Amino acid sequence: QKLTGDLQVVAMAASLENSGIATYMAGIKAATAGKLGKVPPAVVTFAETAMAQHQDHQKAWNAVLTSSGKQAVTAVDPVVQPTINTAFGNVTNVAGLAELALMVENIAGETYQNGLSVIKSSAGIKTAASIQPVEFQHAAILSFVLGKYPVPSAFTGVSNARPPTDYET
Repeated sequence: QKLTGDLQVVAMAASLENSGIATYMAGIKAATAGKLGKVPPAVVTFAETAMAQHQDHQKAWNAVLTSSGKQAVTAVDPVVQPTINTAFGNVTNVAGLAELALMVENIAGETYQNGLSVIKSSAGIKTAASIQPVEFQHAAILSFVLGKYPVPSAFTGVSNARPPTDYET
C-alpha cells in the first residue's frame, strides 16, 4: 500500500511498536532462559508490562490506518530493526538489555513527538499525544535502572526521531 502524509507517519509508528514488541519479547525470552545472568523479577515484570503497552500502542496506530481503509502494519521497522538486532546480539546481561530497550523507547518517543508537528488528522494527533508520554515513562524507568537520572532534560528532544519521509510502504 502506498501511504503519504499522516498515514505514512502512522504506519511507521506501528512498525516501531512492532519492533518494541519484538525487542521486549526477545529480552524476556533471554532472561527467562538464563542467558542474561540473574534477572530480578521486577525487571521481567517491567518488560512484560512495557511489551503489553507496546501491543496496545500498535493496535491504536493500526486502528488509525484501518479506519482510513488501509491495511494494518504487522512488520517490524525496516530501518531500526537491523540496528536492534545487531545490538541484541551483543547483550549479555540485564544492563545491556536495558540500554537496548532505552534506545528503542527514545526512538519511539522522539518519533511520535516529531510526528505531532506534521500529523494533521485528529485521530493521528490523539494517538501520538497519548502514546508519546508512555514511551518516555518507559525511558525514565530504564534510565533509573541503569543508574542514570531518569529525566535528564527539561524538554524532550527529537534528535533520535525517525523522519516522516523515512518510511516506505
